[in-house]
Amino acid sequence: MSGSPPVTAGPLAGVRVLEVGHMLAGPYATMLLADLGAEVTKIEPAGGDISRQVGDAYFASLNRGKRSVRLDLGTPAGQERLGELAAGAHALLANLKPSAIRRLGLTYDALRRWNERLVCVALTGFGMDAGDVPAFDYIVQAATGVAALTGDPDGPPTLPGYSSADNSAGLAAALGLLAQIVSGRGGQVEVSLRDVMLSQLNYRASAYLNDGAEPRRLAMGAHSYYVPAQLFPTADGHLALFVTHDAFWKSFCAEAGVSGFTTMAERAAHRDEVLALVTRALAADTADGWETRLRARGVPVAAVRTLPEALAATPEAVVSAGGFRLVGSPIRAAGHAPAYGPPPHLGEHDRREPPMAPSAGGAP
Repeated sequence: MSGSPPVTAGPLAGVRVLEVGHMLAGPYATMLLADLGAEVTKIEPAGGDISRQVGDAYFASLNRGKRSVRLDLGTPAGQERLGELAAGAHALLANLKPSAIRRLGLTYDALRRWNERLVCVALTGFGMDAGDVPAFDYIVQAATGVAALTGDPDGPPTLPGYSSADNSAGLAAALGLLAQIVSGRGGQVEVSLRDVMLSQLNYRASAYLNDGAEPRRLAMGAHSYYVPAQLFPTADGHLALFVTHDAFWKSFCAEAGVSGFTTMAERAAHRDEVLALVTRALAADTADGWETRLRARGVPVAAVRTLPEALAATPEAVVSAGGFRLVGSPIRAAGHAPAYGPPPHLGEHDRREPPMAPSAGGAP
């Protein structure tokens, strides 16, 4: 487009990252870095990342734009090659159980002789000192109170419909990795799925720790502080309405033809009455109708849609990567348009290359 800024190299161009892991959290972290221009080399065993067995589209959704090198890290030759790769890298992210990370020499203490400035990230379920407790996304959601907080008050605990712990931990690991690179020091970084999920229960945990307020489930996913802020049935479909302050409430009332409860404190004190009032009002139109009407007044609202409907409504979020249609990076960096390379074939980059010292580009 005329007048548009030129597309530049990604903000992480020149940063080289090694990844050793399977499935989701670690591969998602490094894929985000690859989308931003980092060179990510995926170190895989002879059989490859387990996620290759799930399906090609699954693997592509977590590994686009990476390189693949096969190494047997349990052999002296594999360890020697790992050291050579580490000598030319800025960071290594390992997403395995703690004993495997130590046994395979994937820590800073094991690799610092190759590169003093190397950043080593250990991404585990419960932490490096917690032992090899089996840890997967759903297990961590159950262990940290997330499942107990989710679902209908009179029903069983519920798991979200996607891997919230894995994805969140991947984001945290990517942040920790970059923070340590920026420090210029090298060293060990630890991130666990458990700690990430507890951190994301921030205000819930604070209310309990400081006021003894034990969290409880509320119907329709209602917020514990704001009223009304939850899902509501309508004449057709469900609507998410999120009223966080009195101006939003005033605008809602003007459109819905209701009145009363003008302050946040009043609405919180009379939760049941407010919810009954809003439910009656919203029955007069469809979810799509209310979305159009209330958005015009600046009220935070959305009709509940399926994933296919959401993707159809946001075609700009869908990208192509080696023949796969995928959701693109959520990060928009000025002047950069991700290339979205294909996911690597297993061992595609096994050809030995001479080790290189980390370049200054993209790193201190």
